Amino acid sequence: MSSFKPVSVQRNLDSAYKETVQQTTCAYCGVGCGVDIQVRQEGKQQEIVALKGSVKHPANLGRLCVKGSQLASTVDDSIRLARPSINGRDASWDDATAAVAKGFSDIISEHGPDSVAFYVSGQLLTEDYYVANKLMKGYIGSANIDTNSRLCMSSAVAAHKRAFGADVVPCNYEDLELCDLLVFIGSNAAWTHPVLFQRVEKAKAENPNLKLVFIDPRKTASCESADLHLAIKAGTDVALFNGLLNYLASNGGLDQAYIENHVDGFEETLETAGLWSLDRVAEVCDINSRDIEAFYQLFSSTEKAISFFSMGVNQSSSGVDKANSIINCHLATGKIGKAGSGPFSITGQPNAMGGREVGGLANLLAAHMDIDNSEHRALVQSYWGSPAIADKPGLKAVDLFERINEGKVKAVWVMATNPLVSMPNRNQVQAALEKCELVVVSDCVASNDTLEYADIKLPATGWSEKDGTVTNSERTISRQRGFLSPYGESRHDWQILCGVAQKMGFSGFDFQSPSDVFKEYAGLTAYKNDGRRSLDISKLADLSEDDYNALRPVQWPVNRANPRGTRRMFTDGVFFTPNQRAKCIPTEYQAPEQAVSEAFPYVLNTGRLRDQWHTMTRTGTSAELSQHIDEAALAIHPKDAAELGLKEGSYVSLASSVEKHQSQQVLLPLKIDQGLRRHELFAPIHWGKEWASSSSIAHLFTDARDKLSGQPELKHAAVSLTPVEITQHIHVVSRSPLPKEWLQHHADVWTKIRIREAFSYRIANTSARSSLADGFKHVFPSFDEAISHDDQSRKQLVLLLDGKIESACFVSDEPLNIERTWVESLVGADALSSEQVNGLLHAQIDAEFAQGRIVCSCFKVGENAIKDAITAQGCQTIDDLGDKLKCGTNCGSCRSELRQILDSEGVQPLNLEPLETAV
Repeated sequence: MSSFKPVSVQRNLDSAYKETVQQTTCAYCGVGCGVDIQVRQEGKQQEIVALKGSVKHPANLGRLCVKGSQLASTVDDSIRLARPSINGRDASWDDATAAVAKGFSDIISEHGPDSVAFYVSGQLLTEDYYVANKLMKGYIGSANIDTNSRLCMSSAVAAHKRAFGADVVPCNYEDLELCDLLVFIGSNAAWTHPVLFQRVEKAKAENPNLKLVFIDPRKTASCESADLHLAIKAGTDVALFNGLLNYLASNGGLDQAYIENHVDGFEETLETAGLWSLDRVAEVCDINSRDIEAFYQLFSSTEKAISFFSMGVNQSSSGVDKANSIINCHLATGKIGKAGSGPFSITGQPNAMGGREVGGLANLLAAHMDIDNSEHRALVQSYWGSPAIADKPGLKAVDLFERINEGKVKAVWVMATNPLVSMPNRNQVQAALEKCELVVVSDCVASNDTLEYADIKLPATGWSEKDGTVTNSERTISRQRGFLSPYGESRHDWQILCGVAQKMGFSGFDFQSPSDVFKEYAGLTAYKNDGRRSLDISKLADLSEDDYNALRPVQWPVNRANPRGTRRMFTDGVFFTPNQRAKCIPTEYQAPEQAVSEAFPYVLNTGRLRDQWHTMTRTGTSAELSQHIDEAALAIHPKDAAELGLKEGSYVSLASSVEKHQSQQVLLPLKIDQGLRRHELFAPIHWGKEWASSSSIAHLFTDARDKLSGQPELKHAAVSLTPVEITQHIHVVSRSPLPKEWLQHHADVWTKIRIREAFSYRIANTSARSSLADGFKHVFPSFDEAISHDDQSRKQLVLLLDGKIESACFVSDEPLNIERTWVESLVGADALSSEQVNGLLHAQIDAEFAQGRIVCSCFKVGENAIKDAITAQGCQTIDDLGDKLKCGTNCGSCRSELRQILDSEGVQPLNLEPLETAV
């Protein structure tokens, strides 16, 4: 195992020595991995002494990805919001909650309940979500509460409700191992859901009959395991799956008995799909018909098939139809409700599903009930005993910020999310927050792009402190247990909400613990539920406090009929529609709304990186998680780069129809990527203004969204590229963050990352800053000694404090490639020798550190070392590399990339039959 570095924090407690082991749940993706934490506590000191995957948790069975394995390194009190503030001044909790309550109450009194809104997050626990939903929909009386899960899974939710009558994921993770065909659609699971992908790779190694098909415009790390990769034109999924349904009907692939007994709408759906011949699909999807037919034949002839779909499907102006076109094919073949078969929507956030359960979306009520259903409204209001109930859907995320910008919503409370970075059309979101009369932000950090616009800041607890439940992608409810005491004056989100609700004069918010909240929520799922509602956890409604604290992972429904939970749904062919039959939905192909043109000829696709998460609020604080990729870059096909006269590392400015009048809002270096289609680009989503000057791609996306789900089209922007000439490159290493004022004066483009014991900045300037060295000295006025070196092309300045590096600055007219591990070794040294100082001044890297880009973050194995092990030491497989270098043997997140490097070095996979032979 990789070495674990204990993490210590100071808390306001006083106790005798004790040591405990807690099981909690990972704070990242919807896989919902269990994590075992060992904590030592003595006096005011708490220390995380060990962290590992929970062997008994059904989601991960002991595995953790690199992000999960580094959770302890993200516990960083230096970035925390410690106490409430009002208009920039510290305040007591009593004053802060009173100010929020008065601000909301006054605006509601003058403008009505729809003039206020909550914007919440899949980072909240189910208990937090429940209280927020209860306050807004049952007491304020508006449905204006939406969540960043709108950007993630709302199209899948709408598709489930249309097809099944309820938002139900029918599969479980074991099905990924039991199927004989696994189709990944719009998912780079090797990076986004790596623990599940490792389970799949293991299953494939044990079952040679398991075929993996990837449907993705990009050749991603996941595709290294593919039997077939369909690099379809971005946005053409509906065409592909309509074609599949037509092929199934024409080639004996339908399950007529299942359709007759369990499905409505099939004939109408087939009539629409019948227009999609193989040739037409090939033309629209822009791939050859032979590969399409190979996929269609596999799906038709394989009894057990899973369609694993994610953001590439959902984040579209036709995302609901995309999801339904996939579901249609499973209903038509009866490949649902049985082991190893079904459409499997994978959530992006740890509690996206838990939020859906309690009504976190603006068009839902708690417990999977609907606002537009009068019976449901009456039921929820009766159960709550509330003075009001929302009687119409509220504003979805994009609409919400539009209405704020228009002045129709005058107060917004943002909880545990950073919409300035994650929402499309950043300029509009920024303008909305600037205009809004009252902006309240609850968060666990002191600074991010959104907090800059907060009138009232409320310190919330973060992972390691939060206590409650989350629900993962397979409907498993797990406890996320707090194992550290809250930092500073921070409070749990449900506590903050209750405090505000009480000051607004509302009863019904006297919860004393998360257990109290959970029991009320569980009771609502049971209330007058005669089996027509899918979400039923009535068996958990009477848990004692001790039973709640000891709750083991369990899949809902959990009721009298299924007291130990439910592994998979629809096994009896009974659905949650009025007539208990599933429904096929006719779907029409529609091109993406943000269409390319002569002015904007490139398609920009977006997504997550392996080691980063959302807007880097958590992962950005970890030095280990910036080792793999340390800055945002724009991936481009080599022929497109050549046409523009650009090479790897060249800078370009991106513009779209949104940003055509904004100069250089998005400016990125290029990364050449053979795995892209021509005229299609890729950029990561993570960087906002907190971590980089010009990497926030949210500027480039319009408000295009699905008309049913409201989910934004975040996978397809039409953009143009303009080369930007960089004349000066600067690399700064500093123990302290550089002041923003200095960066504004000395840097046209900058990116910041955390490294061990310091910060690292990459700066690119379009014109040289001749005063850079003097300006840099003024940042650190208290250094003992300054040593500098100049030559014709490079300047270095090293500032030494008590013999240790305070900061180092490298300046060049050529791109700089300063080996990070070398710099970290020097920063971490107690004192530098004259040879080390001289090497630093001349950027002469010690040979032992020249290992190239880090591929394995756990064991810090670089690309150069891996290539040497292949070419000089005879490593032929991933396991060979693991035996030699340890890479890929801990969390496994780098295994797909190791396969890519083996391929690039000409090493072919062993024992893989061609797909044609398998078919």
